[in-house]
Parts: sequence; C-alpha cells; structure tokens
Amino acid sequence: ELAVQVEKVVDAHPLAEVLTSMPGVGVRTAARILLDVGDASQFPTAGHLAAYAGLAPVTRRSGTSIRGEFPARAGNKHLKRALFLSAFAALRADSTSRAYYDRKRAEGKKHNAALICLSRRRCDVLFAMIKNREPYRAPTPTPEPSPMPLAA
Repeated sequence: ELAVQVEKVVDAHPLAEVLTSMPGVGVRTAARILLDVGDASQFPTAGHLAAYAGLAPVTRRSGTSIRGEFPARAGNKHLKRALFLSAFAALRADSTSRAYYDRKRAEGKKHNAALICLSRRRCDVLFAMIKNREPYRAPTPTPEPSPMPLAA
C-alpha cells in the first residue's frame, strides 16, 4: 500500500517522466533522487552533485605527501546506494552503460570500482537531464572516419 502511494506521488512530480526515462531508474530510485536532489538547483555543477552523493573521488594529502585518488567515504549514503543500484541494473538494460563498464574492467578496475565509475557518469547525465528537463536520449554512435587516401 505504501509503495502504491509513493508511486502516485512520484508520478505526479513534473520530473518523474524525465528520471524514469533513463535505463535502470525505476520509481523507487526516482523517488530517492527527487527526495535528496529535488530540481538540483542547489548544485552548481554535476561535480557538486557527485560529491554530495559520495561518487566523486577524493585526493588524500598531508603536507607534501599526496596519496592519489580514493573513493569517498562521505556523502549521502542513500543517494549513493540508489545510483549504484541503478547503474548495476543498467548493465543489462543499456548497451551504452555496459560498454562503459566493460571498458573500465578492461582498464583493470574491479567490479565495484567500475560500477562506481559508471554511477558517477550516470550522475552527470542525470544532472543534465534534471537541469534541462529533458528525458534520456541514448547517445548516437559516432561514425568511424574513413581513411584518407595517400597522395601520390
């Protein structure tokens, strides 16, 4: 009964159609995004939203010692989990997400690290979708450039 009420509230929101158009984002994920992010007006950039969600990498430094990039432990844990699970669901639903995940795995990243990278990328797309109030559009593949003929 509660799930039906949540679904009705989410469906009544003007951004519901925009959010649920993205593969892997259902009613529950859209509800969490709307609850924590709203219309994203308090975030100047997608990076700010990713940092709020705990998806942006953190550089650890002390004095002159810089230890590189690490996953953030801070951030909104509920939003991070929702974005992480939607990225996991998108692996089957969206070929673009799957290709990005496979590319990260080929770079040597472990499963969870590749999913965090995918979550961050999807967070950037969600930010643009919310700001522009446009539904998700799958990226069109760029055609391969034809080789230039050699001059004789």
